[in-house]
Amino acid sequence: MLEYEVEIKEGAEVTLDGDKVTFKGAKGELSREFSHPKIKVEKKDAKIVIKSEDEGKRVKSMMGTWRAHMNNMITGVTKGWTCSLKLVYAHFPVKLEQKDRHLLIKNFIGARSDRTADVLEGVEMKLEGDTIKLSGADKEKVGQSAANIEHATKVRGYDRRIFQDGIYLSGKPVPMEGE
Repeated sequence: MLEYEVEIKEGAEVTLDGDKVTFKGAKGELSREFSHPKIKVEKKDAKIVIKSEDEGKRVKSMMGTWRAHMNNMITGVTKGWTCSLKLVYAHFPVKLEQKDRHLLIKNFIGARSDRTADVLEGVEMKLEGDTIKLSGADKEKVGQSAANIEHATKVRGYDRRIFQDGIYLSGKPVPMEGE
């Protein structure tokens, strides 16, 4: 019998409804379905227990992945996640503008048309000069929004050694401080 435990931090509530696990906290609510024929999820006291009769490599790796996802979700609803991106340009002055759930990148490499990057629902974006701060409860959405912004400024058709312009991740998603 293989068992992994996930400790429920103070300030987080967990409810199980079949295969669906819901986490609630000060920063929001996250839910996800964890279903596998050989793995069961239970709640005992202040812990979530992930258990399986099978001790194979694939089941073991799936259980470890679930444990990591649950830990990230608990951290997200209690503290939240944040990451930052840095705008770098040398050839043309770039202007950033926030419009609804999009980031408009104007005059990138002297282009007349604007480039846009989608910021996913549940992620808050702040522009501070040449720095973009993303924050939210879901680590995956914060990271995907950062990837969308980075991808929007990918340079094509120019020598990357010379044209190093773009928006780059300056810090991977980390738990928010001071919360």
